[in-house]
Parts: sequence; C-alpha cells; structure tokens
Amino acid sequence: MTSASLTSLRIDIGRLEGRLADLAAIGAIEGTEGCSRLALSDEDKQGRDLVVTWMKDLGLAVTVDGIGNVIGVLAGETDGAPVMTGSHIDTVRSGGRYDGNLGVLAGLEVVETLLAAGITPHRPLAVGFFTNEEGARFQPDMLGSLVYVGGMGLEAALEAVAIDGPVLGAELERAGYGGPAPLPGLVPHAFVELHVEQGPILETEAVTIGAVTGVQGISWQEITILGQSNHAGTTPMNLRQDPGFVAGVCTAFARELALDLGHPQVATVGRVEFKPNLVNVIPRSATFTVDLRNTDEAVLAEAERRFSGFVQEAAAAEGCSVESRVLARFEPVAFHPRMIGLVEATAAKLGHSVKRMPSGAGHDAQMLARVCPTSMIFTPSKDGVSHNPAEYTSPHDLEAGANVLLHTMLALAAGPGQNGVFDD
Repeated sequence: MTSASLTSLRIDIGRLEGRLADLAAIGAIEGTEGCSRLALSDEDKQGRDLVVTWMKDLGLAVTVDGIGNVIGVLAGETDGAPVMTGSHIDTVRSGGRYDGNLGVLAGLEVVETLLAAGITPHRPLAVGFFTNEEGARFQPDMLGSLVYVGGMGLEAALEAVAIDGPVLGAELERAGYGGPAPLPGLVPHAFVELHVEQGPILETEAVTIGAVTGVQGISWQEITILGQSNHAGTTPMNLRQDPGFVAGVCTAFARELALDLGHPQVATVGRVEFKPNLVNVIPRSATFTVDLRNTDEAVLAEAERRFSGFVQEAAAAEGCSVESRVLARFEPVAFHPRMIGLVEATAAKLGHSVKRMPSGAGHDAQMLARVCPTSMIFTPSKDGVSHNPAEYTSPHDLEAGANVLLHTMLALAAGPGQNGVFDD
C-alpha cells in the first residue's frame, strides 16, 4: 500500500460502536447506558470471554498471564517487541460504557482496519486488557499492569482481598483467567492508550484530542477513628469521644487543604463507614478513605503530611485514637516527550484540534511508562462525567480518537526508512 493510501486509512466507527454496545450489555445497569463489571466478578468473566473471542476471531495470538492480563498479538513483517495499545474492561460498581473499554476495543478496531486493508505492519501490534485497573474491588488500582511491569510481585497481588471478602487468587482461578504467560510481561516497543478524558477540559475548550503529558501522583489511605460508643441522648457534648465528629472535620479539612495548596491539588473523602451505624448511637468507630492527587510529588507529599497531622490532632482533641493504612501510592508519571509529540502531530495531521494536558485519573499507561516509551490520547467526556452510567463521548469524538490511535500505532510500527519513531 502506498504512503498516500496509508494516510487516507480510517477506522469503521459503526463497528467500534457496535463492540462498545455489545460489551456494555454485559453487566448492564437497568434503565441506563451504564454497566457494572467489578474485577473478576461473574460479569467481568463474561466480558473477558467476549473480548477474547473477538481477539481470536481477528487471528490474534492470545496469551494470559498469572494475574489475568490478556494480550493479543498481530504478527508483523518482523519479529520483536510489539507496539502495544490497550486499557481495561473492569468497571466501578456504577460505571459507563467508555472508561477503559474504549482503549481496548479501539485497539481491536485498529487491527481489523489493517486486516481489511491488507496491511501487515513492520512491527507486531498488540492489544491488551489489564486486571483490576479500577481498584474498585481489590487494592491497589492498576494492579494488573503494575504486576505486568514488575512493580508488584505476583504472590502479593494474588493475596489481595476484595471489598466483598474473596481473595484475588481464588477469584482468578474461579474465572479461569490465571494463565501461564510469564511475569513481568513482554516489554513493548512502545505503548499508547486511548481513553476518554473523564473530565471537562476538552469539552469546555472545544478541543477534540488531548495529548496527555503524564499522570498525577495518587495517594489512597484508609483511616479508622476509634472512640466510645454511647447513647446519643444522654451523653453531654463535652463528654463525648465521637469518631463520627472527627471523620466529619477531617472531611472538611480535606477540601480546605486542596484549596490552600491550589490547582492541581485535589482531595476526596469517598467512603465513610460508621459502627454501629445507628441513628441514636454515638459510633464506636468511623472508617473513611482519602484520595489525594497532584502532578508534583513534593506537593503531594506535603498534602499527605498536613492531612495526617490534622487527623492526629483532631482525634486527640476528641479523646479518640487513629489507625491508618495505605491502599495505594504512586508518584506522578511523565510520559515520553517524543510520544507526546507524536500524538500531537498525528492529531493535527488528521485535522483535529489538540491540547497538551495531564491526566487527573490513574491509568494502566502510567505503569507501562516504567518500561517503555508511553503516551495517551484523550477524547472529550460530555459534561466531564465519568464513573457514572451517564458517561458519554460522541461518535465523532470516538472516531477521531480511534483514528489518532490508528496512525500513531502505524508510525510507531514503521520500519527503518519508513519514519519509525524509535528506530534510531
């Protein structure tokens, strides 16, 4: 095929939307466009089976590793490390149809587009989906890709306990996705991930493509305040040891802290549990999570220090004690400059507006960045909504993002003398 023909190559948006709809039907949330497929649940297994079927239908060589990551490889003209794309297909409990799924299914669409055009890339191409990216059922998030790159040992990962009780290793065996492929996994030539933005910036600024510069650092902690359970009507306010009160002032302080440190610092208390959780009883304990994020490691560490100090002071003032544990901790990640530039140039060449921007959410790409040149492509999210059944990205923007992925992967897979990006 001539270079002119390659330039005019485009994905089939109807085919991509069809696969997105078929996958979203598994774990569908009644009355919405959303779906629920927690990692290694029955619904996740059904989704995995469907995507693996599609991979095999396209002739990909499919492997499954010991943590359940699935990689499908399209042979190239030469052997060697593949240009990889992918993401995840697990969701939060009330998720949308695009988060993660788009990156995997757009990868399959790239493969099918090349097969339909009779094109064999110089380098192999790979499409993967990684286990438990969301961290909604097991901690930490991005667990599968973290194990894939050697950042966490397989044995430790298999011992992770789900929020509903089961151990990850047992759930992996139950689902039939504990495979023989070795870990750490095959190091790609390069990795690029297409994802919905999950924020409002692209839509607000009327930009079609985000060339992602990196991912914010993430700190997840679970904090338990222990006090004295007592009668809500007979215990004077000045004699209380109330964990619920401490949790409340800590939640308010998280907002004040983020505002004081300024953009891009964010802070969220996302889960709170009181025991015994009764209307007329002062709780004996309050357990809550705090999610702190920043693109600057030093500022993120300051946020952690200040929040921890406040929790200790607030608990002591109420006569309570504190227990805490780290659920996840990842430093900020900067993507490869030439990869960022390639996404930006490819989007512009295809006639799309493009903006360099960091990601506020965690992604599998930040783990792959430890071992190979990596970048991400963002498409707009309507009203900035994600992790919600109302999540929506228009067909026009889906098509634009998938075409940028297609041509970015073609450039990365090109051979010597064909403008290969990392062949020098």
